[in-house]
Parts: sequence; C-alpha cells; structure tokens
Amino acid sequence: MKYTKLGKSDLTVSRICMGCMGFGDAANGQHTWTVDEERSRSIIKRGLELGVNFFDTAIAYQSGTSEQYLGRALWDFAPKRDEVVVATKFLPRTTDEIEKGVTGQEHIERSLNRSLANLGLDYVDLYIYHMWDYNTPIHDVMDGLNNVVKAGKARYIGISNCFPAQLAEANELAEKEGFAKFISVQSHYNLIFREEGREMIPYCQKEQIALTPYSPLAGGRLSKHPDETSKRLAEDSYAKLKYDAAAQQDSGIIRRVDELAKAHGVSMTEIALAWLLAKGTVPVVGTTKISHIEGAAKAAELRLSEYEMTYLEELYTPHELVGVMAQNTKAAANDKHVWSAGKQEI
Repeated sequence: MKYTKLGKSDLTVSRICMGCMGFGDAANGQHTWTVDEERSRSIIKRGLELGVNFFDTAIAYQSGTSEQYLGRALWDFAPKRDEVVVATKFLPRTTDEIEKGVTGQEHIERSLNRSLANLGLDYVDLYIYHMWDYNTPIHDVMDGLNNVVKAGKARYIGISNCFPAQLAEANELAEKEGFAKFISVQSHYNLIFREEGREMIPYCQKEQIALTPYSPLAGGRLSKHPDETSKRLAEDSYAKLKYDAAAQQDSGIIRRVDELAKAHGVSMTEIALAWLLAKGTVPVVGTTKISHIEGAAKAAELRLSEYEMTYLEELYTPHELVGVMAQNTKAAANDKHVWSAGKQEI
C-alpha cells in the first residue's frame, strides 16, 4: 500500500480509503444490500492487513449501524488508535430540529456525540459536512465545526456534495473568523461521471484541498462486465437513479475499462481506480466482499500510460447532475454564489 498526506493536514492516509456504506443492518436503513457485522469485520480486518488505514462512514449509513460495526472492528483489529484515520459525516438539521429551535452549532455537537458513541471513540480524525444545509447559515455551520475541533472531538473537517463557490465561501469565512477550514472534499467523481473536473477539481488542486471521490466504481458499473450482476446492482435504487439514464452514453467507456483490464491481466476495478489514483485523488472504495478490498489495494500498484489515460477519457460526454447535487441545484437556484459550469478539460 502507498500513503499520502491528506491535503494540508498532518494525516497520513492510505491511497485507498475503505468506504463503509456497504456495512450495516440491511433491515435498518436506506439500503437492502448491506452486509452484516460478521462479514463487515472480515472485510475491515483484511483491509488493515493490506495496509488500508483510512476508513469513511456516516451517521446516516443504516441508522448508525455502519459506524457501530466499524468502531467495534477497529477496536479489535487495529494495532493502535493513532495508526488509523477515521472519518464520519453529519446531515443537515431536520425539520423537527429547526421547529424546536436547535441551532446549527447544537446540531453538529449532538450529531458528533452520537457518532462517537456509535464508533466507541473519543474523537474522529475527519468530520465531514455530508451535504449543504440551505436552512442553516454557513457561519453557524463553520462555528459549530470549529467548536468540535477546539474540543478535541474532531482533528480536521471536510465537506461533501457542494459547489466550488460554496466551498470557497466557507473557507474564506473560516479564514476571516479564525475557524477550522475544510481540508478535503468528497465528491461524486469517476470515469463515467466527471463533472467535478470542470471547476471543483482545479479549485481544490489550487488550494491544496484533498480530493476523496465517492462512488469511484459507479456503484459497480466500472467493475463488472456487461453480463455480470450483483445484489447491489439489482437492488441499489439510488445508484440506478444516478447512472441508468446515462447507461448508453457510458457503455463505450465501460467497454474500454474491460479492454484495458484484459490487456493488463487485471480486474476492471484496478483499471478504474488506477485512473482515479493517477488524478491525485484518494478514492473512497465501497466494499461488501473481501475480494473488493483486495482488488482496490492492487490498484495502488498499477500505473497507466498517458495513452491509456487518454483512451479511457476521450469518449466522455457531459452529464446532468444527479443524486444529491441535482437536489442542490434546485435548492440553490436563487443562490448568487453558485458558479456556472466552466470550460476546463475534464
């Protein structure tokens, strides 16, 4: 395994981050395809053996059971607390919280306290703003995050699912107020969805903000031959929402991933992740089988040529924003800070 510093922080992380959305009680949350605690533990243990030290979860994943599974496994299998980097995320305030007058600062502290209890930890290394809260002033969010950093409950903060202008606004405010700044961005980015390459990635590279893309394998679409399937492919309605509409325009890219995998004698997973790694990112790779994390770890050793990188990229065509970012587009329709799409090559 290879390692890198996460942005400007002093966190040393494996180039592969284990995404834990696939862990948790399948009867207690959004997804029906997640794996139970016994299987989760075996995957986490294998990841640690392979040198993975970066783990990403969220309080929203299967009602907190993903955090619980991860915390107990790390307690049993990780050599030392300071040898693993644990990230979790919080959601915006609920309607009920808003009606009861719960402030943004109070919500963040309560959310993190619940996550720490689930994880069985005194602190997390990275606390991530899961999606933009249009009902809470950004000052309240940044103040609340700064409070948990000052309290020693989070070492650093990150953000996910936002526009570049929102990230810039938040970090400029933090700079002005002396608050902790976002050191990483977790965005939707892979070979068949590259819209973040227009503005977010150039901005983060300029500001030395770490890129930790989620859905690096497009919900399994970049890791399986066209005739292959899986429980997740069959049951993940959210991934279907994100990818099915563009399946025809993406098919040529997926075929090229398959072609290069055969040429190198490796899996499609390794090719798709090697492309992301060559972009300087730390992909958050979801796993529901030991073979998944083993394939991801191998990708850290694979180098693609300049020709192969271009070959994988050249069929890409612009995509509509999907998932959370499509919702953000509607919510931010009247937000003067949202930038229009740029012209950069992606």
